[in-house]
Amino acid sequence: QVQLVESGGGLVQPGGSLRLSCAASGSAFSIYAMGWYRQAPGKQRELVATITNDGSTNYADSVKGRFTISRDNAKNTVYLQMRSLRPEDTAVYYCNAAVPGYLYWGQGTQVTVSS
Repeated sequence: QVQLVESGGGLVQPGGSLRLSCAASGSAFSIYAMGWYRQAPGKQRELVATITNDGSTNYADSVKGRFTISRDNAKNTVYLQMRSLRPEDTAVYYCNAAVPGYLYWGQGTQVTVSS
C-alpha cells in the first residue's frame, strides 16, 4: 500500500506561481514513477507531467515551459512548480504513483487561477 498526500494548492492570480507537493508513504520503495494529473469541472482528467525514478520527465504540451516536475527520492516526494499560471490551469490536481501492477492516487488539491 502507498499513501499519497498532496499540498500546496490555492488561489493565485494569472501570471502567478504555485508549487504543489506530494508525499508518499507506506510501500514507497516500490514506486517507479510519479506524476501529476488535473481535472477541470466538466472535463476528463488529463496528464500534466510525470517523472520516473531515473529522472526522466514528460509534460503535456499545454504546460511545457511553464511547469516543472521534480522528485526527492530520499523524501519520497514529488513536486510540481507551476509558473505563468493561466485561468485554464484551474483544476483539481491529483498526484499518482506507479508500482508494479497498480496505480495509486492522492485525494487532490484545488488550484484556482483568477483575478
